[in-house]
Amino acid sequence: MAVHSLGYVGVRAKDLEGWSAFGCDLLGLQKVDCARGKMALRMDDRKQRLFVDADGGEGVSVFGWESDAAGMQEVAARLSNAGVKVERGSRALAQERHVADLVVFDDPAGNRIEIFHGAETASDPFKPGRNISGFRTGPLGLGHILYNVDSDALCSALMTFYTDMLGFRLTDYYSSPFTAFFMHVNPRHHSMAFTRGAKTGMHHIMMEVFSFDDMGQGYDIALGEQGRIATTLGRHTSDFITSFYAWNPSGFMIEYGWGARSIDPATWKAYERSEGPSMWGHDRSFLSPEAQLKARELRLGHAKNGMRVPVQVMEGNFNQMEGVCPWLDQARKAGGA
Repeated sequence: MAVHSLGYVGVRAKDLEGWSAFGCDLLGLQKVDCARGKMALRMDDRKQRLFVDADGGEGVSVFGWESDAAGMQEVAARLSNAGVKVERGSRALAQERHVADLVVFDDPAGNRIEIFHGAETASDPFKPGRNISGFRTGPLGLGHILYNVDSDALCSALMTFYTDMLGFRLTDYYSSPFTAFFMHVNPRHHSMAFTRGAKTGMHHIMMEVFSFDDMGQGYDIALGEQGRIATTLGRHTSDFITSFYAWNPSGFMIEYGWGARSIDPATWKAYERSEGPSMWGHDRSFLSPEAQLKARELRLGHAKNGMRVPVQVMEGNFNQMEGVCPWLDQARKAGGA
């Protein structure tokens, strides 16, 4: 694929203090640079994954999608041939982003997009802002983003742009009870999604931690802050992640989760979903009472029908419970396992 992961995101904020507390104390990011109204945050071996510009605004300032040198040139040529204005990033911008090279353009919604290659890694280990085991990133990238779109025409334009120009592929989609499209560029179920909403703008960024307890302890921290929780703890039907959503200082949400599924991009076939976004939980405080009731009825229907999906775990991140097979339990004890 021309693009293979979400590399970094830049956000706008009224000040840096709020992001310093939210990013480090709740999410567990590492603050690495803070000067002249700007702040950079790490979440792995990269020099930065999230950067904040205290320009008095809100929302996202830039999405950085990672490629290789050939893929970046391929995207730039394809966009130029389609009449999209593409600029080569300056040497100073590349240094600021800690990458070897990049190109810059806007998507149909007016979002600034940067395609880059050659991201720099830090010489020192990642030191989380609170005691967590780390984030699931690597070839899967930073996480995923979900963007609200206020018209069917713009949603269609964005879908065409990201699939035809940047090489994204459709994972699955909803036509009811809401309209949404989930797209992948690697084994992460989706790195980008669009959902039909009342207005166009950022909905959330998802960050995934290694440990279930990292996520749960973050939930405790968020519960202790008045108005921080946007969506209660729950589990999604699409990527199976267990998560909650918290309002961040830039006016949109961070989904903080654990246990998301992986797919095989080489064999995956897109299909339509109809079961709603969540198996359980995820009460959304920002919805109208009527919309909350409908969502709750869907989830109660899942419970009545016995919807179950295996938990997605990594090697070494689980213990096999006893009590399923007496013979196996005895064999384990006899073998000292």
